[in-house]
Amino acid sequence: MQTPLIFTNVPPVGWLLIAIVVLVLFGRGKISSLMGEVGKGITSFRKGIKQGEKELEDADAEVARDVTPEDEKDRS
Repeated sequence: MQTPLIFTNVPPVGWLLIAIVVLVLFGRGKISSLMGEVGKGITSFRKGIKQGEKELEDADAEVARDVTPEDEKDRS
């Protein structure tokens, strides 16, 4: 995937000006709370991945067992 030309032609001073405009528009508190929410989301995603892996390991460790009632086993 190619980088759009708009991003390759922006000098560092331009990025600084863009950051200042975003900070003025949204405010420091809004941006920091947004980043906090992003961090919580990433942490929750990682926990979910670990929990899913653990469940898969537990399922692999547990052998399938026959749970058919005794009286129904004799019929087959």
